[in-house]
Amino acid sequence: KFNNVIEKINLLQPENAMAFREEEIYEKAATIGFPVLLRPSYVLGGRAMEVIYGEAGLLNYIKKIFKQDISFPILIDKFLEDAIEVDVDVLSDGESTYIAGIMEHIEEAGVHSGDIACSLPAFSLKPSAVEKIKDITETLCREFHIKGLANMQYAVKNDEIYIIEVNPRASRTIPFISKATGVPVAKLATKVLLGEKIKTFGLGRSFHINYFCVKEAVFPFSKFTNVDPMLGPEMRSTGEVMGIDLNFGMAYAKSQIASGQNLPLSGNVLISVKDEDKKYLNDLCGSLIDMGLNILATKGTSEYLNKYGIKNKEINKVKEGRPHIIDALKNKEISMIFNTPSGMKSLKDSYIIRRSAVEFLLPYYTTIRGATAACMAIKALKENNLSVNALQDYYKRINDI
Repeated sequence: KFNNVIEKINLLQPENAMAFREEEIYEKAATIGFPVLLRPSYVLGGRAMEVIYGEAGLLNYIKKIFKQDISFPILIDKFLEDAIEVDVDVLSDGESTYIAGIMEHIEEAGVHSGDIACSLPAFSLKPSAVEKIKDITETLCREFHIKGLANMQYAVKNDEIYIIEVNPRASRTIPFISKATGVPVAKLATKVLLGEKIKTFGLGRSFHINYFCVKEAVFPFSKFTNVDPMLGPEMRSTGEVMGIDLNFGMAYAKSQIASGQNLPLSGNVLISVKDEDKKYLNDLCGSLIDMGLNILATKGTSEYLNKYGIKNKEINKVKEGRPHIIDALKNKEISMIFNTPSGMKSLKDSYIIRRSAVEFLLPYYTTIRGATAACMAIKALKENNLSVNALQDYYKRINDI
């Protein structure tokens, strides 16, 4: 039914299929083409959801889900690599809609929406994409006859907007949006369900703020000694914090400080990234070096940086002999870690890097967009004084627009 509505109104969505038997998982994943996102139906928190990059990973996934007593059907979606995910919370009375917030995920698509950091308003999307998302959201509310709160999830890639989910319910981001804007969204939704119309609230089509609010997830990895802190489709966070500032970089910095990630203003940054992310290293490392930080890189990453004349020092992985990464961590020679593995083998090989970051209380980022945001935050901290202002002062800025 969902697919029929999406096709009727000519919206894009990732290619997808449903598998009702084990052999269908193989057939339909091969037809769609790797990478694919697999998930069981009717689960919460992204349980047993995984991005699969090839046949070996698919075989491991199937073995794993049967051990967990997961039932069919299994949903299979084409995974959009390098896409930006967007969350939209909306209130509809069946006639009018109020778009409460459009939040840009800082991590790329593929990380569970409960585990991502996100920015309100969007910090890198084109204004034309934001307006198109508003139009699509209003259309979806009409087509699905939504009355009350709803949450829409989109992916933006190459200026195209793909619909991922339409959830006719309140989202976990409603409290964040309400605090960020000062608009009591849940209270207004209750009034709508009791028969009041949105047009009587005097809010307009959507709400605009002239500052940035960043929501960041808080994780319990320090309490669980053998858990890999790699982010993925299955939700693992146990709390969240918020940073607010007129500048996105400073708002993100505040969110990191609040979540326990103390960003360094000097020292060495360890970088070990997958091949697909290396094209982003020229700008990323250039920014770090300009700010006075030094680059330590594992072999493959170091070779790429050397090719482009980017100053770095190669460091051994544990299996490559001493002195290696753990030695450098013990000697307090590393201040921050960027690690983005690709595939199961790379994920296992780099586990010790991510786990060590947790053990040594170092800020670490497992997506390239997260690493880029961290650089923006460090730049903001080096160029500006960190200030604290009352929420009411930010709300006053809205009223002054």
